[in-house]
Amino acid sequence: MRHALFALPLLAALPAAAQERIQSNCIALAQGPERVMPASFRHPVPLDSVRISYVNHAMFLIQTPTVSAATDFTGFLGNVDFLPDVVTMNHAHGTHWTEFPDPAIPHVLKGWAEGDVAADYRLDLGEMLVRNVPTDIRGRFGGVERDGNSVFVFEAGGLCIGHLGHLHHEPTPEDFALIGRLDVVMVPVDGGLTIDHPTLVRALDRFRARIVIPMHWFGRGTLESFLSDMETEAGYAVERRTESAMTLTLADLPDRPMVVVLEPQLLSED
Repeated sequence: MRHALFALPLLAALPAAAQERIQSNCIALAQGPERVMPASFRHPVPLDSVRISYVNHAMFLIQTPTVSAATDFTGFLGNVDFLPDVVTMNHAHGTHWTEFPDPAIPHVLKGWAEGDVAADYRLDLGEMLVRNVPTDIRGRFGGVERDGNSVFVFEAGGLCIGHLGHLHHEPTPEDFALIGRLDVVMVPVDGGLTIDHPTLVRALDRFRARIVIPMHWFGRGTLESFLSDMETEAGYAVERRTESAMTLTLADLPDRPMVVVLEPQLLSED
């Protein structure tokens, strides 16, 4: 393998009253009508469901009935008294990580290599399993930063949910094999600082996700360009929503692949 991975011990921390995780099947297509429901992050998540809230830039809150995870965590989810069980971070820019995460957060997963050793996580929290696949990024002053980004995968409610982080290149065959099939995937769509649109569209065809959620867009122009490519080049349906969150189950995935646009919103008590 091209990555010099080290094996961290299996991390296990079962929250109180945690439910057993429905086993995901990343190579099976789910059939059934789409059903997405907006909800406040404080509302209980129904059994066997996952709620995904778009917070800001590349940061999402992923919740099951008893477990929560924040992606590309910058230290601020909103003016609320709330800490997730898990935060993941990436290294490309300060908008994807924080040097000072709250020490009360139980699990802080840095998605970049430290020294010459790539990040390697498999965190089992009962209802949610969090794992990563490292990828290279462009160096800040030229060249390549080896394993500077991680694609994080969250397995919960029978769903395989992927967050591509600050992905800069098409995943390698090895990367695709390690990531596996994704049911839902959050993708950076700026088209320049991260992966270009034609390469991203090709990668999404490999992932075979039924729901694609755009993130990391700078202005409506880059977002609309990506949506146009997904409609005309890949044949995806596009649904623009006014809310920031959606709740779904494995049985609710649409038959036709769909791009769902969520509006970013910091967490609030409203």
